[in-house]
Amino acid sequence: MRLCGTCALLGLLLLSRLDASECLKKVIRPDKGSTVTVSTSLPLDQCSVCEVTATGENSCHTSVSLDKHEVNVTLLFNCSQPIKQSYTVTVARSIECTKDACNPTAVKTQPFLLSEFARTFTWELKAPEKTVVSLNILGDGLMESSQPCPDGYKFLVALSKTNSKSQTQYCRGGSVTQLDLSNQALMSLKVAPNTPVDPVLFQAGPTKGRTMVVSVDSSTTVILGKALEELACEVCIAKGTACSSTEKTLTSVENLSLEFSCPKPQDVYIVQVKKKIECTKTSCTPAAAEVDPNLFKDFKRSLAWDIRIPDRTVLTLDFPGDKLKSTSAAEKCQDGYEYLVSTTRGDGKIKTNKYCKGGTVSNLELLGVTTVIVEAPKDGALDSVVFNVKVNPRSGRTLSVTPDSGTIVYIQRVNSDADCSVCVGKEPNQECNSNFLRLELHRNTLVDFTCPQPQSVYTVEINKEIDCTKNPSSVQVESSLFPDFTRSFTWDLRVDDTRAFQVDFPEPGMRQIPDEETCPDQNTYALIAYLRSGLTVVGKFCKGGSMTTVMVRLKGRVVLQVPGDAKLDPVDFKVSIGPETNMMAIVKANLPRGVSDTTFITPNYPRSFPDNQKMQWDFVVPGMHNYSVHFNDHTPPECLENQVEVEYQKEGKKATKVFLTDRQPKHQQGNFNMVLRNCKTNVTLPGLALNYSVSVMRSGHPVLCTVDLTKHKGVSLQIEKVGSDPFCEMSINSEVKKKISVAAATKASLSFLDCPNDEMRLTASKVIDCKNVTVCNAAVLTVPTLDLCLPMPLHNFTWHINIPKDGTVDLVSPTGSLRQSLPGQKCNQSFILHVAEGDGFSVGDFCFNGVLKKVQVHSNIAITARAQDFKKTRGPFLNISFSPEIKEAVMYRVTPEITSPTMLATPNWPQGMREQSTISWIVTVPSHYQAHLQFINVSQPKCESRHTSIKVQMLGYEEELMSRREDEDLEKLLVPQSFYLNMSNCKPEKDHFGVVTKIVLEKKNNLLAIILGVVGALLLLVIVLAAVFITKKKKKDKMNKESSIYMGKESIFRPSDRHFSKVRSENDSHIYDSIDESMVYGHLMREYSYTDGTQESYKGIPMDSYQTFTGATDGQLPVIKEPEPEADKSQYRTFLDPSETFIPSRPRTPIQRQESLGFEDSRMVDNVLYTFKNTGDINTIKLTEDDTEPQPAETEGYL
Repeated sequence: MRLCGTCALLGLLLLSRLDASECLKKVIRPDKGSTVTVSTSLPLDQCSVCEVTATGENSCHTSVSLDKHEVNVTLLFNCSQPIKQSYTVTVARSIECTKDACNPTAVKTQPFLLSEFARTFTWELKAPEKTVVSLNILGDGLMESSQPCPDGYKFLVALSKTNSKSQTQYCRGGSVTQLDLSNQALMSLKVAPNTPVDPVLFQAGPTKGRTMVVSVDSSTTVILGKALEELACEVCIAKGTACSSTEKTLTSVENLSLEFSCPKPQDVYIVQVKKKIECTKTSCTPAAAEVDPNLFKDFKRSLAWDIRIPDRTVLTLDFPGDKLKSTSAAEKCQDGYEYLVSTTRGDGKIKTNKYCKGGTVSNLELLGVTTVIVEAPKDGALDSVVFNVKVNPRSGRTLSVTPDSGTIVYIQRVNSDADCSVCVGKEPNQECNSNFLRLELHRNTLVDFTCPQPQSVYTVEINKEIDCTKNPSSVQVESSLFPDFTRSFTWDLRVDDTRAFQVDFPEPGMRQIPDEETCPDQNTYALIAYLRSGLTVVGKFCKGGSMTTVMVRLKGRVVLQVPGDAKLDPVDFKVSIGPETNMMAIVKANLPRGVSDTTFITPNYPRSFPDNQKMQWDFVVPGMHNYSVHFNDHTPPECLENQVEVEYQKEGKKATKVFLTDRQPKHQQGNFNMVLRNCKTNVTLPGLALNYSVSVMRSGHPVLCTVDLTKHKGVSLQIEKVGSDPFCEMSINSEVKKKISVAAATKASLSFLDCPNDEMRLTASKVIDCKNVTVCNAAVLTVPTLDLCLPMPLHNFTWHINIPKDGTVDLVSPTGSLRQSLPGQKCNQSFILHVAEGDGFSVGDFCFNGVLKKVQVHSNIAITARAQDFKKTRGPFLNISFSPEIKEAVMYRVTPEITSPTMLATPNWPQGMREQSTISWIVTVPSHYQAHLQFINVSQPKCESRHTSIKVQMLGYEEELMSRREDEDLEKLLVPQSFYLNMSNCKPEKDHFGVVTKIVLEKKNNLLAIILGVVGALLLLVIVLAAVFITKKKKKDKMNKESSIYMGKESIFRPSDRHFSKVRSENDSHIYDSIDESMVYGHLMREYSYTDGTQESYKGIPMDSYQTFTGATDGQLPVIKEPEPEADKSQYRTFLDPSETFIPSRPRTPIQRQESLGFEDSRMVDNVLYTFKNTGDINTIKLTEDDTEPQPAETEGYL
């Protein structure tokens, strides 16, 4: 390049217009057949290129085209910008070909021509029609690319110069070594300034076509279609006959020769292979999608199968090779294999899904006619079986529906993608519809869905009309209809024009929510009013609020909406006819106690409240509460007539009217009504909308109580909330607590605010500690009188009794006995005592007057008294004392009842007794009774270690009457006297050990004692008769020798009588005040063992025989002195009362209590010794010496 200091005069005029410009002069020589074009994009006054002629004339332009071949041409470049970046050079050539050859064969570039500039070399291909020219690339091959070429060499190929914008870009360094082009194709090379260019780039020449031999069966149709219409290529059959340059269809051919006019028809044509598969409801023909893998393998192939199936049939495609993955329509499969599956639904709509290889899908279940298209890339391998085909009857879903009378069911489609229909009736008269169905039959109806999951396709509305003019009725939801569908239960209500229908919701009521919200449990209610101006949504409601009643004038609808995946949990509301009203709607709300803020919104909120309508809210405010009304958000309308007003009314007071912007009521008390009245509005502007809240706070006073426990040793108090009132506030010493505990020996100030007495529970307890059982005093359990200011009654009182390890607690009833509360012998008294061990393990529930004389527990215990009214029942409940350690955990002393069965149960019944523990009952059986022992309810565990044990042993005997463990059967047992009953538990692996024992007493039947008694009585009778006979005989002999004279009112004895031959002057032993027959017949009675010690009477002075009394004759009878009866009359009486006879007292046998079975009454009427005895008196004769049995001793153990 040479810079010009001065320019030729001929260019002076032009150059004078360029300031600080660059100037370059070049001489070029274009090759033959080429056209060189030099141009700039800048305007002529900034840049120009001038051709300098031999005569010195200059022709300057922004673009100069030179078609002078092999002639030197001088070009002058003048530019105000850098010259290299301001000019481009285009060298255009053409390649002209015939069917046999091309000119030029070698495509040259003229590499040094204007190399300072960016150059573009172009070659236009001219060839006969249907002739393909191949450009063989010399040197490095090319590669297709859309990015800038890194070495500055960019090749562009356009199939037609008329459509040069549709170009393919190539860069060097690839595998493309040949480009096949047809007539008017354009080849370009763009290089940067100073980039060297090879002088020869291509070798050009016409190409020859390609011949193929193919076979196509009758079930297959092959279509050869051009992918690029611009490319010249023709396909012919049988050497140039039946040729086509666009499309060729083949079917049912064998070894057919196809001739392509182009050498690479795979770059020009796409092969479509079409097949059909016909299916019945059970099988398909063919059963597999088979292909010839080598048919047109190097072409891009599109294989399509049209699969026809009957209605209500499920088509299953099984892909045995690579599994598939679903992808979007725009996404390309990386390996070039694409699967398109199109299904035609029953309503005619087509749904298409695209898949690529490399996923997890191996089976596709389809409904309806299906087309499967597999796109295979060039040289792509295919399996001979692409997929297998199976069909099965379509499962569908059938529901049995029985609507109530007056119920109408509407089934509506909401999912447009699914292929499904709903049908009623039986084939062939079945009626089906894919979008909508109405059921009004009040009988069992079969509803048939043609898809397996219709709940995702359809929603169901269950509608019923209710006549509110009749008696109030409870509305129930027909929950059995379409259980897992999204359902809307609707009830249409209507009354007279001037009246309202009333809807009452159960407690706790409903709360209002905005239209766009749903309830937490997804059971959403809505109330709709049908006004003359149109439909109005009074409100949407959820469970758990303050609104209990809603009244709507004239006509309306209640709606319950429940999604299919939500649990239906309706409320049973009631509908009835309401009062006459001019209100659009009336809402009643019971505001909650405590601090609350309840929100209310107007109908249609946030849309417009109806024109010229009024709505009323009735609020019930809890006692001792203040309320305030707050307008949270409101939209004032433009009123054409009247104004928007809010009216507040209290019972017995004058109504107050305010506007939306006025101050609303604050801190007021009592129930009130609020009425909102709308005006006639400008409907082109937003209408009236109001969101307001009513806040409530307590205004009551707390109940105060000061508790002083210093007066009650060891007593503590506990108070807890048991009700559901969340606003009950309890505090101790000004600190709010959920549970109050007042420790023993302390004082506390208690406060109860808004706490109902029946929702608080007061319990008290007392601790009794015994450190040494030998010095601890016995105690009586009574309930102390607590502070009267406590507002709630005492629920229970607990005594915690703590003893040392070597001690035992003895429990005795103040009435003498305890009863354990068991099945069949429940405690029905006004109180009950619950006894538990220190760790809470239950011993049992007890009351008074039972068979338990004493209960001994070898552990710390807690005794809880529960009474209906502790003001009336304060005790004493138990007497407790302390004794040394016993081996058992619990020991009972039992005296069974004679007249009724006795039930004994293990501790903690019906749950099991403590593991690895022992308990005992010491059962006292009365004399002459025996006990029937029966185990009526036994629960045995599976023991992990040791065994359970049940033992019975009589008192005073070492041998056991019974011993059984858990794997041995228990039988009934007869125990003749008092006994021990012992039970031990193992360590259970599962289940538990518990026993209920039944004891029944019965009278003994001793046959041997009866026989011995009868024999003894007979012997005694013989002896007595003999003695009487002898005595009478002696008296008779004496009467023959002596005589007696009766003297009225005088002594009956003569002083001179001498009856005893033996004289005793020293004593008067021969003188009798009374005659004791036991002394005369005592020898007969020595054979019997009397327990009253009558044998001692024979240790006195010996006496002979009877001697007549010769005492003073003062006219009075001698005083007969009877012995005093013994003190213990509970056992027997030795003598009869003097009133029972007029003769000197006679011996009588001792008797025990008459109810005893150890003796029996023998009326010895025939014995002369008892001639004058009262026949009503009982003479008891001992039958055996074994009349008493050993009684249990007060022992601490027996083993």
